[in-house]
Amino acid sequence: MPEEFAYIIDELLHVQKDEDDNQVIYHREILTTIIELDNADEFIVALADLIKRMAVDRLHIVGDIFDRGACADQILDLLMKYHSLDIEWGNHDILWMGAAAGSKACIANVVRNNLKYNNTEILENSYGISLRRLTLYAEKLYPDTEPMQAAVKAITVMLFKLEGEVIARHPEYEMDDRRLLHRIHWDNHTIELEGKTYELKETEFPTIDPEHVYCLSKEEEEIMDELCMAFANSSRLNEHIRFLYKKGGMYKTFNGNLLYHGCIPLDSEGNFEGICIDGRMYKGRAYLEYADKTSRRAYLSGRRQNDLDFMWYLWCGRKSPLCGRNIKTFERSYIADQSVWHEQSDPYYKFYQTEKTCNMILREFGLYSSFSHIINGHTPVRTGEGEMPVRANGKLMVIDGGFCRSYHKTTGIAGYTLIYNSHGIRIKAHQPFESVYTALLENKDIESESELVETEKERLMVKHTDNGKKILEDIEGLKKLLEAYRDGTIEQGNI
Repeated sequence: MPEEFAYIIDELLHVQKDEDDNQVIYHREILTTIIELDNADEFIVALADLIKRMAVDRLHIVGDIFDRGACADQILDLLMKYHSLDIEWGNHDILWMGAAAGSKACIANVVRNNLKYNNTEILENSYGISLRRLTLYAEKLYPDTEPMQAAVKAITVMLFKLEGEVIARHPEYEMDDRRLLHRIHWDNHTIELEGKTYELKETEFPTIDPEHVYCLSKEEEEIMDELCMAFANSSRLNEHIRFLYKKGGMYKTFNGNLLYHGCIPLDSEGNFEGICIDGRMYKGRAYLEYADKTSRRAYLSGRRQNDLDFMWYLWCGRKSPLCGRNIKTFERSYIADQSVWHEQSDPYYKFYQTEKTCNMILREFGLYSSFSHIINGHTPVRTGEGEMPVRANGKLMVIDGGFCRSYHKTTGIAGYTLIYNSHGIRIKAHQPFESVYTALLENKDIESESELVETEKERLMVKHTDNGKKILEDIEGLKKLLEAYRDGTIEQGNI
């Protein structure tokens, strides 16, 4: 219970009507005093927090805390106080983790994302990462451009240089077609893609040497070194990143269900696909476990370049289990013709509509029960277009938060929450939050539409859960210990 109101809440919980109503009067006086002291709001919040804690035994966050709107730092502060949770890393989470670990390619992506979407407050105010050097440099390069747009231009060029170096170091990533700077025709600012020539909408590239297009200039190197130091030395950011490592992972099996953010990469035939590293092919569960191990090593065990590069690959790699599509950042940045913007998705997103594929994935992770499900995040559900979060006859559920305001037009709602209890599975669809006044007046963002997905034939008991199985094992151990004590196998002092 909340410390500041623990005694009062305890008193109110045990109210009982006695023969002369003294208890009722006593509790009414407690509430009257709270109101007179202007503590009513704080008390209601504390009481609501207590109810939430009692109602939710465990909270599962299926990825992408970062980059989905403002105040990710405040969300993490709240999560760090939560009593029981786990986090399945999303591609945007891994991007920030890679940046904190020291990947310059990840840092450039983080900075560009927050500049582009006008969310620099989290960098500068929340985490103390100054963009002053970058913006001054950008203003000098592009004097006729609005300062923030100039900064986007500058960091975008640095990003493509850094990514080009990563791709060149790792032919196993099979992403050489994403190294596009050296394919630009500098005389007329065009580029040829798949046999067709496209004009670039950007013609100013003052920091690119046509003979060495992927080399950072001296000043660009200094800016990246400064940003790298800022990410490494931000105590609040690293506190949050350590929390993501402590409570998070690439996937989670819990109570017979499999939770992950992005996808399990598949080939065009629906079989497991992966990546070959150091002569070994990683697919399915082994791939996710390799990604988990490498991500931890990148941050916790020294900044090895290969590990840092792999963090970037997890963010946007073609066969990354967190990305799941062929990213077209260059085309979207520099080519006006939107026909080249399409980002092809992994075949997973076609095959996960079938029970056969979902059962194959569940078995890969040791889950054979007919009651097992896949809980998937990453892709916003376009509810406004009739799309539903339940796939493969109930075997898979897409639960993308969608709380970010920028997604409301895409989804038509403010995301979903999945509730799993002893009765079965229920999905809640949330309405966008407009204001406190609207919420109170019209009950919006308080009452959510609910859809019953699956009902258990018999109510689940504690013994059916993962925690229940552990408790049963402990009980058996204690029984054996008691038996050994009683028959003299062990003495009391040795227990």
